[in-house]
Amino acid sequence: MENTRVPVLVGRQQETELLTAALVQAVDGASGSTVLLRGEAGVGKSTLVAWVQRAARERGFTVLRAVGTEAETDLAFGALHQAVWSLLQRSGALSGHQREALESALGVRSGTPSGFAVGAAALALLEEAVRTAPVLLLLDDLHWIDSSSATVFAFLHRRCAGLPMVIVGATRPGGPAAQAWSAEAVDVRALPRTDAALLLGACYPELAAPARDRVLTEAAGNPLALVELPRQLAAAQQRGAAPLPDRLPLGRKLERIFAERLGTVTPDVGRLLLLGALATGPDFSSGAWPRALADENAREILERIEADGLARLDTAGQLVFRHPLVRTAVVSTASDTARREAHRALSEALAPDDPRRLVHEASAALLPDGDLAHRLQEAGRDLARRGGDAEGALLLERAAALSPSSCDRVRRLTWAAVMSARGGQLRHTAALVEELKASTVPQDVTPLFSYAVVYADQSHHIDFESSAALLPAALDALTAPGADTFGGLVEQAYFKLLLAATYTDDPWAWRALERHREDVSEAGRLCLRAWTDPGPDAAATLRAVAEGMTEEQEAGAAWLLLWTASALECPGGDLWQRFSGLHGYATQGSVAKAKCHQDFLLGHWDQAAVCLREAEIADELGYHTNALMFRQYYAHFLAGRGDEAGLREIEQAIRPTATRARMRYVLERLTHLHGLAALAHRRYEEAYAHFCALTPPGRLPSGPPWHHALVFDLVTAAVHTGRHEEARAHIAAGRTARSAEISGRHAFLFVAATALAAEDDEADAAYRAAYAVPGAEQWVFDLARLRLAHGSWLRRRHRPGARDTLRAAHHVFRRLRAAPWAQRCEEELRAAGDPVALPPGGPAAEPSSLTGQELRIARLAATGLTNKEIGRQLQLSPRTVAAHLYKIFPKLGITSRAALAHALDGG
Repeated sequence: MENTRVPVLVGRQQETELLTAALVQAVDGASGSTVLLRGEAGVGKSTLVAWVQRAARERGFTVLRAVGTEAETDLAFGALHQAVWSLLQRSGALSGHQREALESALGVRSGTPSGFAVGAAALALLEEAVRTAPVLLLLDDLHWIDSSSATVFAFLHRRCAGLPMVIVGATRPGGPAAQAWSAEAVDVRALPRTDAALLLGACYPELAAPARDRVLTEAAGNPLALVELPRQLAAAQQRGAAPLPDRLPLGRKLERIFAERLGTVTPDVGRLLLLGALATGPDFSSGAWPRALADENAREILERIEADGLARLDTAGQLVFRHPLVRTAVVSTASDTARREAHRALSEALAPDDPRRLVHEASAALLPDGDLAHRLQEAGRDLARRGGDAEGALLLERAAALSPSSCDRVRRLTWAAVMSARGGQLRHTAALVEELKASTVPQDVTPLFSYAVVYADQSHHIDFESSAALLPAALDALTAPGADTFGGLVEQAYFKLLLAATYTDDPWAWRALERHREDVSEAGRLCLRAWTDPGPDAAATLRAVAEGMTEEQEAGAAWLLLWTASALECPGGDLWQRFSGLHGYATQGSVAKAKCHQDFLLGHWDQAAVCLREAEIADELGYHTNALMFRQYYAHFLAGRGDEAGLREIEQAIRPTATRARMRYVLERLTHLHGLAALAHRRYEEAYAHFCALTPPGRLPSGPPWHHALVFDLVTAAVHTGRHEEARAHIAAGRTARSAEISGRHAFLFVAATALAAEDDEADAAYRAAYAVPGAEQWVFDLARLRLAHGSWLRRRHRPGARDTLRAAHHVFRRLRAAPWAQRCEEELRAAGDPVALPPGGPAAEPSSLTGQELRIARLAATGLTNKEIGRQLQLSPRTVAAHLYKIFPKLGITSRAALAHALDGG
């Protein structure tokens, strides 16, 4: 029978099924069996033993247990004493000879019984015990059980078949005590990476992605290592706020397991193992080993290592360790002196121009070394130029540590902070910035330091005050005649200032941007123009600039081009696809934001939940401003669908932070989205008030072009509230401002708004003119709204084509899961005498379509628990919970957690 109270082990289905079958056989068939679990140290044998113990107790077994220990291998019958001591009160049922043998073995009386006699007595005692309940005999660490007890247990193993009894042993490969057993061993292997990730996520749900990936790699599926390695990391390293060490510390448990094999090796073997553990790459082949070892007996030593089973040479001459943790143990147990000597030997065995030689030299260095620090700096800068910012930052930090001069140290740490940010290690950047603030920054790197401070403030702290305070002066210094530009920092600082200006509308920032307009590239000038005064050809210019760039230029201008496309609300030739794969998260986060916004504009609303997943990733990496923006993009989908409960939930998450940071852009967007949601529910007065707060009718304020795109929404609300003059005044203002020429979407929205406000004798032609705007079909949601308005107009005037137009809109709204809009189409269709397949408010799906795990997660989420809290209850990572919710929402036909309870109750 199945008992849900017994915990399920990650990735051990085969082993648990086998153990369960043995228990069932003992209960139902009254016949015994033996299961021998065999595997490397830490692979999870003891966990399986503990699992079967709990499972057996749930089934009413009497559980006997013995655990072998290295210190008691010479204690005769010590393990047997552990196993059967609790049964001694039943010894009265034994014959006198059997009782004497057993009690002598257990030290109750004097004597030296034979193993066979003790085995027979133990068997008789067990036969008496199984009269009341089946018995489970657990023998953990069988390889350390004393030989006398092992003889008895082997005797019991051979004779338990006729009893309701199960013997489960756990041993390491080659354990001498298990060799006498005839049972076929079950090899307990390392967990596959997928299962290892599940276990790690259950134990450490808050572990940052870099630490998680590193632990998964070094643990190589060893469950004990998966549990122990993260414990040895500092809290900042676990969160991703500090870089990981060159080698992960093992911790006491793992050190004890793997060091026991290393404690017996000779010094020459230990030295070669250390060289192999520190060496990486194809240059450390069989030809390089003798050079690094400087020992004529290297080949003989390698043969001894292979014979001991610690490591082996592969076909390429690389030293491959039996397990990655053996490599880690070799390094961890070596002294600092031995490690430095090994690094020095390895550096000398490599070619002078090999970059790994430099790393080994740095690891071997004990005192400051200016020349070495300079070479590390150049190597790090070269890595950054080739896209390896995070790796280059680590070399710059090593260079800083080896710098004889405090000024050079600060200069290199400043570079490390900037490169670390570009490489996605933003938490570490913030920590380095705080360290630098306590130092005296040399005047020549002040612009670079200012950039690092702003980067951390903008992206990590969601704070834009330093942007207007520091970047104008930094740009002045960078553009002075003969100034060091730090490899293109002018453009990057300009973009950061532009980002702050568009978010906060700070006048000081805008003035500095205008002052330095001619100091940046065409892409930089275009981005400023797009956000202030786009003009009639901005979208065409964007396409031309992007198409004329080389791949190298694209990498540096990715942020500018993507932010320009966002301003113009145009796909920009699928710019986000062109930049996928370039550089680290700094660029990829911008790509993801562009993709999320484009999915909304183009009607790819099935991708809405991606915004929330990206927000979690951004928060995990420390890019909290990105996380806020991803949630704001998700709010667009909620508003479009009329999900006001979900919209309020998102607003509560982002408005306080946006208000504190004076992010006018975000706050105005929220106002717009509330107006859009009010339109969905036909609260036109409320919607009109929201839109007028952003752009009064008849007047287009200067600023971002998305204010021009509000024309369709504002005119819709104005027409439905009888404000036809205000609607026409706003269209006239847009015509004067040439709004329709900003981009393809602006053109469509302007013509659509014109159709809504047209007089009756011109309306039908105006609607058809909107349909004819080039590219109109790509603005899926806006086009469906236009068709709804047109179809309603046609129906009320008994014109032909109303049904087809309304059906087309209804189909789109159903696909987008925009329920209030779909309901309005259904009402219009019924009024036109056209039956609709689904009644208003009909469910899109039922909870029966969910899997068991999805239903559990949905029910917990419906109670208001966060992903983290749900993960803690179900032993899942928050990201796994989010992935499940991503599948659950479409199945239930909802778009937010707020709608879960209703959807589940309806099912």
